[in-house]
Amino acid sequence: MLITWIQRHWALLTALLLVLISVLSLSPASQLPAVPGTDKTHHFIAYAACVFPLALRRPRYWLWLALAIIGWSGAIELIQPYVNRYGEWLDLAANSLGVLIGVILASLCRLWPGKTPL
Repeated sequence: MLITWIQRHWALLTALLLVLISVLSLSPASQLPAVPGTDKTHHFIAYAACVFPLALRRPRYWLWLALAIIGWSGAIELIQPYVNRYGEWLDLAANSLGVLIGVILASLCRLWPGKTPL
């Protein structure tokens, strides 16, 4: 049921997640908010969630879409020092790994349509 909803609203969901990630990543912050988990875990989860609807709905284009999102995350890391944030190569690595896992999870969900636990 959730998978069906994601497939119907994939473009809106992806756009909202990409905007949210961008705003949170580029907003000046004197300190990071206190939330559970590490910074790298947050990057990983955010980018896995961002690419999942795209990879689920547009599997033929997953490579190009994944590369575009990784490129976007790289641009954010390069811009961050100019907005009182720190760009880190390890953040880009966590983002890229999140994209890869998001694509893999979407592929697994497509293997068992109607039988996924989501």
